[in-house]
Amino acid sequence: MMNGKDPIKVYYNSACPICKAGIERQKGKMEGCAIEWKDVHLNSQWVSEINSEIEPVRERLHVVDGRGQMHIGFDAFLVIWQHSPYEKWKARLFGLPTIKQLCRIAYNLFAAALYKWNRAKKHW
Repeated sequence: MMNGKDPIKVYYNSACPICKAGIERQKGKMEGCAIEWKDVHLNSQWVSEINSEIEPVRERLHVVDGRGQMHIGFDAFLVIWQHSPYEKWKARLFGLPTIKQLCRIAYNLFAAALYKWNRAKKHW
């Protein structure tokens, strides 16, 4: 059972060049943090850890926090920022109720468009 001290697990898709660039940048900010980066493009079997199919993870970022709770999309970013030594302020600011809801909407629109673009470009 997870106890809050377990690493967070980030499930992402490096076949998307924009996603890959964002994750690489985030990794650089979080060296030494308790975080596992799980690239489902390199190992599609990782989606079974979160009882998912591959396509939802290709479309939206998925994070499992240290308590075993799943966070998808913009909420996944909030968890990552909460664990980033330089970005806790982002989690507090963008986690405010109205801002959070607007960011969720924007993320979902962007993720859907990016997913369609990646499929059209045959990135996977």
